[in-house]
Amino acid sequence: MNLFNKSCLLLIIISLNLSVTIAQSTKIISYNIRYANNTDKENNWNNRKDKIISLLKNNNPAILGIQEGLIQQIDYIDSCLSNYKYIGIGRDGKNKGEFSAIFYDSLKYNVIESNTFWLSNTPNKISKGWDAALNRICTYGLFENLKSHKKVWIFNTHFDHIGKIARKNSVQLILTKINEINTTNFPLILMGDLNLTPEEAPIQLLKSSLDDGLELSNTPLIGPKGTFNGFSLDEISKKIDYFFTKNLTILSYTHINDLEISKSHISDHLPIMIEIKF
Repeated sequence: MNLFNKSCLLLIIISLNLSVTIAQSTKIISYNIRYANNTDKENNWNNRKDKIISLLKNNNPAILGIQEGLIQQIDYIDSCLSNYKYIGIGRDGKNKGEFSAIFYDSLKYNVIESNTFWLSNTPNKISKGWDAALNRICTYGLFENLKSHKKVWIFNTHFDHIGKIARKNSVQLILTKINEINTTNFPLILMGDLNLTPEEAPIQLLKSSLDDGLELSNTPLIGPKGTFNGFSLDEISKKIDYFFTKNLTILSYTHINDLEISKSHISDHLPIMIEIKF
């Protein structure tokens, strides 16, 4: 084989390897969309919903975890995102209260099993845990990539904003549940609004069992340092939304700056996104 043919063959191999890598990567977004509060004025859901849909379509995640979505918000997102389905129930049972729903592109992923548990001492029934102000839940599913047939567990949750004991115990409960559920040690993602800053003890407890997605990322953080904006245009420094993972490669980790598509924030949290390979 002459030098020219060898060079061509090498380029083909590199191209094929790159194509495989791209094909196997998956974008995942976690997004507290701010519940549809009737007392909100300029930040009410009707003023924000189409911008949120635009942001989601622009980033095109294969999997999307929502926090604070009420059923009318879940239904609207479901109606706007073609080929997407979702799993999850409301924290007050069935369609009542806020969801921690997980949407997925049904052309790319299938759900093998799913469930929801409550963050309390009685996780299998509607309940409020410890010193929490509200019922809190975690929705999870086992997702299968339709091309590679590889499987990944995904957990989506929203911790209480008041109860310190509840947040600590919620971490312990979720780690226990993960050990009970993921008996085959599949790759795993825990995502959501944890209402905890990075230095707090429950986050350190999570990091003792799971990988911090940002620390694992192959590239530095893209976007603002924090995730909670409170609809303020001030610098965003408070980080309370996270991805924790297991047995995954994190290609990139992004706090999506919604001000790039809007003059004002479209939720009081920024969406966060990882691109993974497994």
